[in-house]
Amino acid sequence: MKIHHIGYLVKKLPKAAAEFKKLGYVEVSGVTDDQIRKVDIQFLEKDGYVVELVSPNSPDSVVAGLIKTYKNAPYHICYLSEDMEADLKQLTENGYFQMDMPTEAPALDHKKVCFLMHPQMGMIELLEQ
Repeated sequence: MKIHHIGYLVKKLPKAAAEFKKLGYVEVSGVTDDQIRKVDIQFLEKDGYVVELVSPNSPDSVVAGLIKTYKNAPYHICYLSEDMEADLKQLTENGYFQMDMPTEAPALDHKKVCFLMHPQMGMIELLEQ
């Protein structure tokens, strides 16, 4: 599986994007309101590396609890999956816990994504290729 992006949790997306731009990142997308997960998302890129800025836009957002704990911080690595069903099977057999069902992601051209957690690895995301 190839890395697609690093998910970066932020409290205030516009301010975080401005700071990333000062480091040389450029916008590769506008801000997307993901109503499924209740987050605002924006992708930026530098030197071939893509970061996904993720900010809760509702108190019951999927990341509302995380933002209280971690503040502004990277929190997941997203991998491209050529066969999500096979990758999910392999990962769960290797100790990953599937956190949700594959669901469309508005910020990623409505491709399906699925999040998993591992006690030693933390959170990862699979993105259908």
